[in-house]
Amino acid sequence: MIASLDHAQLLDLRQCLERGLPRVSRPYEQLAEEIGAHPHQVLQQMRQWQEQGLFRRVGLVLNHRALGFVANAMLVLDVPDALIDEVGQRLGCAPGISLCYQRPRRLPHWRYNLFCMVHGRERQAVQAQIQVLLEQQLLSDLPHQLLFSTRMFKQCGGRFAPPPSQAWAHG
Repeated sequence: MIASLDHAQLLDLRQCLERGLPRVSRPYEQLAEEIGAHPHQVLQQMRQWQEQGLFRRVGLVLNHRALGFVANAMLVLDVPDALIDEVGQRLGCAPGISLCYQRPRRLPHWRYNLFCMVHGRERQAVQAQIQVLLEQQLLSDLPHQLLFSTRMFKQCGGRFAPPPSQAWAHG
């Protein structure tokens, strides 16, 4: 049986994971080395956090612009509340949709409550893709807008560990 990580190692591991997995062939070994632990302890702790619901998945963030996907748009829709789950499920599984999530409306200025991200190489192709998607899903009559990105923001994963200066403040 492998011992659990101590409190300091737990905090260190959380901070390391916030930065993302190291881009090496054996990332869990490098994480273990950084926090003074065994790789099996790191994997065991990550499994435990996943079982506890701390995180649902480990993913990859691509720089889509560097790959030529420069026509990126957010489709926003005003979906009746009674249909939001069903429509969200359908659109979230639709080809070409990379993200689909619900947000609260901000009336009277913002009526939209469902957001779908689409990445494409050409603006006209994305517009056509969305038009077909709305028609196939019988959603063309819903109020919607297609908002194209004008600049790229830094993407990062979730933050769940206090910064190093505050790690021990609440003991």
